[in-house]
Formats: sequence, structure tokens, C-alpha cells
Amino acid sequence: MQVEELRDLVVKTLEDMKAFDIVTLDVRGKTSITDFFVIASGTSDRHVKSSAESVAFQAKQAGQPPIGMEGLQEGEWALIDLNGVVVHVMQQRVRDFYQLERLWSVDPVAAEKISKERGSP
Repeated sequence: MQVEELRDLVVKTLEDMKAFDIVTLDVRGKTSITDFFVIASGTSDRHVKSSAESVAFQAKQAGQPPIGMEGLQEGEWALIDLNGVVVHVMQQRVRDFYQLERLWSVDPVAAEKISKERGSP
């Protein structure tokens, strides 16, 4: 599976799980740890956990099992490392605090908005 296909699978899974404010960042040339970050928000710790677990499950079904997962116990910020795609699912207050899009984007407009925010928690 190509890295772009994996990114698209992650985005579709997050959309299906009703995660909101989904953004992809192409970080090729900025870091050697991955090609894409996918960042999404969840409404609660349970929503963050279930969204992250669903991404991990769908990736595994597609032959791309995660090489690491963190934050599932707490549910404030879950990270799924799929090698070429690193997925961050966060509660909105955590996302607002860390501002990963701003950290990794040279140009804030470079972040591709995948779906419009479906509402605030």
C-alpha cells in the first residue's frame, strides 16, 4: 500500500468515526520519522480512544499494522504510528494547547483541511 493510500484510509476511518477538524500535513523533507501527520479532534476521552483504535484496526486489516500506539489509556491524546503516517487524535483543549499544525507547517495554509469542523465539544 502506498503512503498516500494509507493516509486516505486513515482520513476515511476518522470521518466514519465522526472525528472532526481532520487535517493532513505533508512533512516529507521536514522530518525523517514519517511522511504524513493526520491530526483530528475527538469530543471526549472515549471518542478519542475509539477513533484511534478504529484507525489501528483498519490499518491492520489493510496489511499495515501500527508499529506503536500511545495514549489510549488516558484518551486525551492518542498517537498511532503507521510508519509513513503518524496519526494524532486529541481532545480539542489538548489540540489547542499543543498546536501541532502550527509547529509542523511552515505556512499555516499548507495544512489541507479534510473536513469542516462538525461542532465543538
